[in-house]
Amino acid sequence: MNWMRLRLLYFVISVLVIGAGVFGFFKWGLKIGIDFTGGTILEYRFENEVKEEDLRKFIGILNLELSSLERSGENAYTLRIANLESERKAIVQPFLERNLDNKLEELRYENVGPSIGPDLIKKTFYAMGISAVLILLWVAIQFRSFKFGVSAVLAMFHDSLVLIGSFALLGHFFGAEVDFLFVTAALTILSFSVHDTIVVYDRIRESQKKVGGNLYDLANKAVTETMVRSLNNSFTIIFMLVALILLGGETIKWFAVALLIGTVSGTYSSPFVAVPILVTWDGLMRTIKK
Repeated sequence: MNWMRLRLLYFVISVLVIGAGVFGFFKWGLKIGIDFTGGTILEYRFENEVKEEDLRKFIGILNLELSSLERSGENAYTLRIANLESERKAIVQPFLERNLDNKLEELRYENVGPSIGPDLIKKTFYAMGISAVLILLWVAIQFRSFKFGVSAVLAMFHDSLVLIGSFALLGHFFGAEVDFLFVTAALTILSFSVHDTIVVYDRIRESQKKVGGNLYDLANKAVTETMVRSLNNSFTIIFMLVALILLGGETIKWFAVALLIGTVSGTYSSPFVAVPILVTWDGLMRTIKK
């Protein structure tokens, strides 16, 4: 199948998706979680059973910036709230007791600083930059061409931009927060993206040794041969992540969403971003030489 014939369309799709995310990022920014800003941890034990949705509803009525709500024991819940002053905290307990018709005991009240400081964020970006350079050099050496390394790294950054832009939009419309788990997911999908790209590149190299030919035809052949394997591999991950989103609870919901976005983007970018960039670059170089 002539996949590369539509490479301009693939680029347009990527530009539209990333463009929507960039618009959301500059318009609304990212919704920063308690891991970056610090906040308050409250733990309550109720006398009788309380439904999580009821507790969440009344916390919302108080207009508290709830970061997470988790069950911590029998009839006990831990709440992470952004910047709860002691004056406002004093009204929480009587309000909940009155509206839930339930006595409660305060087990914990603690103001915490950010667990992800500026220094750690800076080091994360340094690590991503070093990883990108090392991946570029390793791929270029293995495939004996600088074009392969640059195309793989550009596809990797494509997935990062899609993830960050998606969370700018999800944060504005659905309250998705950027926290420590988001950083973990962002770093995880980088390796997934490169792994899939190298599988396609390796098939191009194998075909080049066996049958030869121009890069355009070899790329079409490689994408066709690896497409089913790539989709099967990705769907097994997607099914698991969808189950986590639906059944895993609020704590890991957005972590699973981030991984899902990264998985879908990585599955797309390997054959439809990395390879088209490689083919387009090779075509331009041949045109210039002529």
